[in-house]
Amino acid sequence: MALAAAGALTLFAAYAVHVYIVRKYLGVVARIFQEKPLFMIPFGKPRQDAEDLNIPSTDGVILKGCYLKTKQPRQGVIFFGLEFGSKRWSCVPYCDFLLDAGYDIFACEARGQGDTPTSGGYEPLQWITEYEIQDYKAALAYLKSRPDADAQGIGLFGLSKGGGAGLFVAADDPYIRCCATDGIFGTLTTIVPYMAQWVMIYTKRHFLASLLPKWYLRLLAKKMLRGVEAERRVHYPSLARVLRKLAPRPLFMIHGGADSYIKPEMARSLFDSALPPKELWIVANAKHNQAFHLVGDEYKRRVRAFFDVHLQRAVPEPVSEALKTN
Repeated sequence: MALAAAGALTLFAAYAVHVYIVRKYLGVVARIFQEKPLFMIPFGKPRQDAEDLNIPSTDGVILKGCYLKTKQPRQGVIFFGLEFGSKRWSCVPYCDFLLDAGYDIFACEARGQGDTPTSGGYEPLQWITEYEIQDYKAALAYLKSRPDADAQGIGLFGLSKGGGAGLFVAADDPYIRCCATDGIFGTLTTIVPYMAQWVMIYTKRHFLASLLPKWYLRLLAKKMLRGVEAERRVHYPSLARVLRKLAPRPLFMIHGGADSYIKPEMARSLFDSALPPKELWIVANAKHNQAFHLVGDEYKRRVRAFFDVHLQRAVPEPVSEALKTN
């Protein structure tokens, strides 16, 4: 009898703590989750020799894109995933070295980004929703429909949110043969570690907060996400879950060792979700999306080598008449 009473009291106490945490902290976490980060976002400059594109998404939203053709015999095509807030032309400084190496470059803005309008009141955040995935699928369908489409498939090179959105599409479409990313992040693999910090900041009961297990913080994070999804009428899918579907296609993840927003251990957690073949390069002293600027020559060498190996042509493309005469 006494044992049963003690058990009931323990369950009641645990439930009371849970209610206290939900009421006091979940709203704070939801607010922080929806705050936009303050980054220096590159916009790039239009190229006279590029195709400036209007691409219809599946629901009629017109996405702005660009396509840059290499002046070398073509080795392949690369879909560049744009970081949050940047315009399509930001692909130029990141991909000039790939153009010179014989790769065509394609980039496309998702709705509400750059010069592309949004729809239905959707306000994009740094987190991936079904809208970015839908728009990237439409962009990939456009690539496949081009007269000069590469019959053997393409590569993905993406930064941060754009790299993650590209991986969602790649997981379901083997036309994307290999993926290189920089600064990608998942929703739960990012938010759960932060929640452990935020609870310690926003409570005076540090001993109690230190006892909260990771599985419980994950449960709270999912509850918070459901509330934000209902409020914003979106869905935040799990990148960690779809990464498992990428194999046997190769993944090359780059991440800043001094990234204070998406910390290296968060990147490693996401990387652990993927199956081989895979490689993770943590660039020492690099902040979020800054590895390219910090170790440019090594960055270019590694990214080019990745695509040279994994986009090797089974059958060489014929040299066009235009190239023969240049």
